[in-house]
Parts: sequence; structure tokens; C-alpha cells
Amino acid sequence: MNTFRIFCNKKRFSENFIVYRKHFCSLGNATKKPEIITQQDFFFDATKVLKLHSLLQFCAKNREPITGKACHGQVIRLGLETDTLTSNMLMNMYSKCGLIRRACKVFDEIPERSMVSWNIMIGTCVQNGEEEKAIDIFLEMQREGSPCSEFTVSSVVCACAAKGDVFFCRQLHAFAIKAVVDADVFVGTALIDVYAKCGSIEDASCVFEGMPERNDVTWSSIVAGFVQNELYEEGLVLFARGKEMGLENNQFMISSVIRACAGLAALIEGRQVHAIVCRTGFGPNNFVASALVDMYAKCGSIEEAYVLFCNIEKKNVVLWNAIISGFAKHACSSEVMNLFEEMQQTGMQPDEVTYVAVLSACVHVGLVDKGRSYFDLMTREHNVSPNVLHYSCMVDILGRGGLVHEAHELMTKMPFAATASMWGSLLASCRIHGNLELAEIAAKNLFEMEPDRGGNYVLLANTYAASKKWEEAAKARKSLKGSEILKERGKSWIEIKDKVHTFMAGERTHPRITDIYLELNNLLEEMTKLVNKAETDFDLHDL
Repeated sequence: MNTFRIFCNKKRFSENFIVYRKHFCSLGNATKKPEIITQQDFFFDATKVLKLHSLLQFCAKNREPITGKACHGQVIRLGLETDTLTSNMLMNMYSKCGLIRRACKVFDEIPERSMVSWNIMIGTCVQNGEEEKAIDIFLEMQREGSPCSEFTVSSVVCACAAKGDVFFCRQLHAFAIKAVVDADVFVGTALIDVYAKCGSIEDASCVFEGMPERNDVTWSSIVAGFVQNELYEEGLVLFARGKEMGLENNQFMISSVIRACAGLAALIEGRQVHAIVCRTGFGPNNFVASALVDMYAKCGSIEEAYVLFCNIEKKNVVLWNAIISGFAKHACSSEVMNLFEEMQQTGMQPDEVTYVAVLSACVHVGLVDKGRSYFDLMTREHNVSPNVLHYSCMVDILGRGGLVHEAHELMTKMPFAATASMWGSLLASCRIHGNLELAEIAAKNLFEMEPDRGGNYVLLANTYAASKKWEEAAKARKSLKGSEILKERGKSWIEIKDKVHTFMAGERTHPRITDIYLELNNLLEEMTKLVNKAETDFDLHDL
């Protein structure tokens, strides 16, 4: 190895360092910890430098920051901090260990940054939640005229996804087209993800259809995008299309498809996906199992949800939350509380989601004292700080229990401002319990926060009407009719012959609208006959 010996002169070191880089690249077994190098036996031998690099690789792979810092000290003593390759390895090690500030310091001190240097730094920022900094580094990279790769663009696009910055994402998309990297599968997948998360599902679909090559992650991203934007049927159609093309299933894809079935309340399709899960071996996966439990609960089959839950051996908090939330949606308060106790007995700690489900169960059956008890237990026993959803549940519990003043007092003492849903809940409770004074306060705040929502005006009018305040009720309805505010139309759906049909109140555009209204009139006639018969029976009974 004498041909690789490096002299102490730093200038000669940089010139000769490239000689053994190819040799270094042939190494790479980072699973076995290399021997520690001391300054005494280093002798500036290239093979020793390679051992130092191998040790840095090991520290990065196994997340060993203490040994990594010791290596950094050795790098400084030996004058290797001016070498780009060594600095890149240091940055990578600090990044993998979560020490972003140290990685930034190494990056700032590199005299000549390579494209790899920029990529590592951008990736470090994205992985550690510093999206704004990642974008700033990318812009600095462009100002310095450094070339970029597919990895650079995909990393910055991921930063846009985390920030929800669709405007900058579109600029990056144009940049990718100009740099001829838009056809790369990783860039395309990242673009699909950010467009979907920002609500631009049409753009995501265009990127997907224009990709020359797609992998499993690409398909998972586009299906998840449709589901996130509540286009459940489109997501299922795309999944079926992928299956026809021989698409490999993965847990992320399956979870998205299950959520689509839950969103459509499509029990038959949900069972079919469950069969795919059993066949492909994803059944024991907690996240897939949680999605299935949630799907069965939302489709009205809480029994199947519970059977599935019981068959999972290793349950995590997500799975417990899914079954507790499922029973809460079905207003099965005793089952919710029993499962909550069982969860704690197994040693599983409840979290924020658990308590939202438990408090929701108290809302459905009006358990005021139980609700107070759980709200206190949350902070006292499990150190869970109440968030907006917990306070919203408590306002609902107190309001439905007739304690509207206590509910209002809780809203004024919260560590954050009351939401529109809280004011709406309070207004509804005031209507039930006939508290006009507090109803007007709730309505005033509600109208300020949601001036364009017609349902709020209708709720206030109904509150006045319930208290025989006909003049005020007429004024509330008149203010709704005399403005551009529209009451939200009711929406319902039904599954017939494996197809979900959706209907809106007052709809006239359905292709079979004539048949629908004809059948509706027939039903109304039958209902009228039943009502008349019931009234006649009642009158005869009185006589």
C-alpha cells in the first residue's frame, strides 16, 4: 500500500486523495465495526484514512454520535476537514444521528462543495423537519451555479409537501422539466405526493399519467392522494387498474384502499380488500388491521370489527384507538369504557385520540359525571394535555346535559380561542334547553366566524321558534333569504348492486331523476296512509 501513502503537505493531500477514492468505494461493510484509529498509528497512510471513513460509515448506519464525534476530532487533527469527501461523510453521520446543527457547521466550513454536499445538506434538513431551511439551501445552490440531480429535486419537493407550498412546488415542477429530470420516478412520485397533499389532485393525476415509469410507491402515492381528497371511488378504480397491470400490494396501498371503502361505507368491497390482506400476509400489520377495524365500524359492522380486533395478538395504541372509536361512533358507551379499562390493564397508555373517543361516547349518551371524570383523569393520570377536540367534547357533554352556563364558562377559560364547532354546539344546546340569552351570544360569535354558513342562521331561527319567539325567528330566516348565503344541502348515498349512488336534496341533474321522484311520491303516499291509520286508531282508542 506504499503507493497510496499521503504526505503531510495539505496541498499534496488534496491532490493525492483522489487516487484511493475508487478503492474506498469498493469497501462498504458498515455492519462490522472497524477498529478505532489512534493518531499515533495513523501516519497519514491512505489505508488508515479509509479505515476512518469506514468508521464514519459505521457510526452513520448504527446511529453512534459519540464515536462519530471522536472521528470528527481525528479528522481535524489530521487536517482532513478541508477534503470534500470526508466532510460529506461527517455531514451524513451527523444527519443520521439527528445532529443537524453540527451537520450545518461542517457544511458551512467546506471550501469546495460538491453536488453530493448540497444533496446531503438538503436531505438532512428535510428529514429533521427543517423544510424552510432546505428550500433556502436549494436556492443558494442555484445561485452558486452548482448542478443538481434527481435526488436534489425530489428532496426539495418533499420539503414543499411538508410545508404545503403548492406555488413553489409548481415552480420546482417547471425547473424539473427544464433540467430534464421530470421523467425520473422519484421526482414524479414526490410531485404527486405534494400536489395531492395541497389539494391539487388534478395536477397529481396529470403527473402520474405522464410518467414513463412507475413503481409501487408511485401507485401508492396517487391512490392515497385520491383518498386524502375524499375521491374514494376514483381511488378504488385506480387500485383496480393497478391490479390489472400486475401491481404488487404493499401495506401503504392497502391502507389507503381500506380507507376508501370506509369513506364510501362500501362493506362488500371492504370485505374483498380484507380477503386480499389475508392472502398477501398483511393481516398482522397493526396499521392495516387498524384501517380494517375502522372500515368495518364505519360500514356499520361493529361485530366484525371487534372479531378482527380480538384476533390480533400484538396490539398497539393505534389499534386500540380504532376499536374504541368504532364503538363510540355506534354509541356503545359501556363497551367503550370496558375497552378503555382493558387497554390500561394490558399496560398500554391512552393518548389524545383515545380520550377523544372516550369523551365522544359520553357525549352520545349524556354521561356528564363520567365525562368530567375522564377529562380530569386525562391530565392527572396520563399526562395528556387537552386539545381543541377534548374541550369541544366537554362543551358538548355539558351543553347536552343542560349545563349551558358551565359549558360557556369552560369555553372562556380554555388556553385557546373557542372554535366555530364549539359555538355551534352551544347554540344547539341552548335551543334544546331554551336559553335564549346565551343562544344569542353563541350565534353572534358563530356568525362572525362562519358568516357564509346558512345552517347557523337556520339553527338560530329554530331556537327562537322553540321559545315561541316567532318574530325573531322570522327575522333570522329573512336575513338568510335576503342574502347570498345558502343553506347546505343534505347529502345521502346508498349502495345498490356493488355501486354507490349519491343524492343531494333538491337535485335535478341525476340521470334517473324522473324514476327517483316517482318512487319518492309512491313512498310519500304509503307514509301518509300509515300516518292517517295511526291517527284513526288513536282517535278510536280515545273514544
